[in-house]
Amino acid sequence: MSNLVNQLPVEVVRWPGEAAAREACQRNGTLCLLVLEKNAPAPVLTDLREDWVRAPVPHQDLAVRIAMLRARAARYAVPELDASGILRFRSRSVVLSPTERALVAELLRHFRALTTRESLLRCLPGKDGDTSNALHLHIMRLRRRIAPLGLVIKTLWNQGYQLGPADPRFDQG
Repeated sequence: MSNLVNQLPVEVVRWPGEAAAREACQRNGTLCLLVLEKNAPAPVLTDLREDWVRAPVPHQDLAVRIAMLRARAARYAVPELDASGILRFRSRSVVLSPTERALVAELLRHFRALTTRESLLRCLPGKDGDTSNALHLHIMRLRRRIAPLGLVIKTLWNQGYQLGPADPRFDQG
């Protein structure tokens, strides 16, 4: 995961002199490190993708703040599924089948939390036969499909499934 974290771009913006650049970062979802100008009051941060440091800042301290900002943003990243069935997470993507798309959409509604078997069964196209086995097979295939993105689907026995990042901090709650 550290390679993915190091690839996240960070804009270093003088504050408040470059307020427009900060707004652009917020609109684009870009990580932003504000360098506070002399006597500037500390800004209120409402976005995990922002941090600030007061000038003058030693180069080593700046590098550490950028690394921390990247790590924090990576920890809270959420996958995105578009209408054409492309699942994106961090810097990678995969195309999903219509059934996979329906299952992932339901799992994303409860990202990092329990998604019940019943809600996932409703996503399957056919209701004939052993739908429990069909769901199990679809989840097994989906796990292999999303693994290169850094995502996992965990089984919560007798309850359902949980979609989250392939990260030791992701627990089964």
